[in-house]
Amino acid sequence: MNSSDRYQVVGGQPLQGEVPISGAKNAALPILAAALLSPAETVIHATPAIRDIGVMIAILQRLGAAVDVLDESETGRTLRIRADGLMTPEVGSAFTREMRSSIFLMGPLLARTGLVRIAYPGGCAIGSRPIDFHLRGLEQMGATIKEEHGFIEAEAPGGLVGTELYLDFPSVGATENLMMAAVLAKGTTVIRNAAREPEIVDLAEFCNKLGARIQGAGHDLIQIDGVDRLPALTGVEHAVIPDRIETATYLCAAAITGGDLTLTGVRANQVVAVSAKLGEMGAQIDTAGDRMRIRGPKRPRAADVKTLPYPGYPTDAQPQLMAVLAMANGTSIITETVFENRLQVAGELKRLGAQVRTEGRTAVIKGVERLTGATVVCPALREGMALVLAGLAAEGQTVIDGILHVDRGYHHLEQKLQAVGAQIERV
Repeated sequence: MNSSDRYQVVGGQPLQGEVPISGAKNAALPILAAALLSPAETVIHATPAIRDIGVMIAILQRLGAAVDVLDESETGRTLRIRADGLMTPEVGSAFTREMRSSIFLMGPLLARTGLVRIAYPGGCAIGSRPIDFHLRGLEQMGATIKEEHGFIEAEAPGGLVGTELYLDFPSVGATENLMMAAVLAKGTTVIRNAAREPEIVDLAEFCNKLGARIQGAGHDLIQIDGVDRLPALTGVEHAVIPDRIETATYLCAAAITGGDLTLTGVRANQVVAVSAKLGEMGAQIDTAGDRMRIRGPKRPRAADVKTLPYPGYPTDAQPQLMAVLAMANGTSIITETVFENRLQVAGELKRLGAQVRTEGRTAVIKGVERLTGATVVCPALREGMALVLAGLAAEGQTVIDGILHVDRGYHHLEQKLQAVGAQIERV
């Protein structure tokens, strides 16, 4: 993989076959960070082989943790981590500029060592994602925080202290970071208006296996009873949950190409908002156990959608739906309530013939009968995937530049798509 890689996609072929769903990127990243809370050896299954995970592994190794890849499967890699020899609490900009999820390291490092120095995080340019909630919560738990020279430095030499926290917005990242910080705090921490995403539940389950005492994950009130230290257990194992955004993406892939896909290893109850919306648009979806079958309509019907925190329609699956709506019969409206720049893929979809008008956080999409191939550029991770989907449906060849963004989030993307009939090639 390098920065000049691009996808060449020849569209017009309905996708057919089975797609195995990998472990969730947004669950694996905070779980890897949480492994720093304990000196115990942890084995984590189904971590997707994607760019962001590679960056997080490099950060853990830089901090002094030992990380080994034990094996790899359709759902991801099995990693073994041992963090009994942390050497430094500093995470430099070479790592953080590439991945916003590096901010997850603040909570566990501060809790474990009493000190963390981390460069301001980067990531996709999808809008303002302030870390104020993270910093304010850590300050309320007793940390002293300084921001200078592009770094955030937090100290709690006497340890963090449990308290009652309220989030102005149910931020997933802040909920996870503060939850991890509270694991080793003195006393009890309560997080109110906490985010409810499945990835938070998965993180709590992992931390509890390590010896933490977390209750209420998945609800808007989470209670963490701090412990003095996590025991140096051996053989702590955890399997990351299936990626609900990858699931949503392949559901959209079947819908936009009029395909027939069976997704395996899914948790259908975590993508209800997406499957309900695609059903409204004419897709036929059947679920049996951990399998979902979707048969896309000949042409989707128009629909309106508004992104919301879980269990509402996920912002991370909104660009993919915009691509589907670009070919729908009728006019659709998307209202984006989470990230103000999340509609930016509209400009690239227009190059393929889509009729999209945006104003503020609203997009009006007048569906066209066909898209035509062109050269486009990925503005960000999910937006780049939306362009891949549009290319799969467009007539002729679509060239997609900037695909390192897409590498950040999808395990074995080309192989999975090629296995179900897509003509896609990395060059």
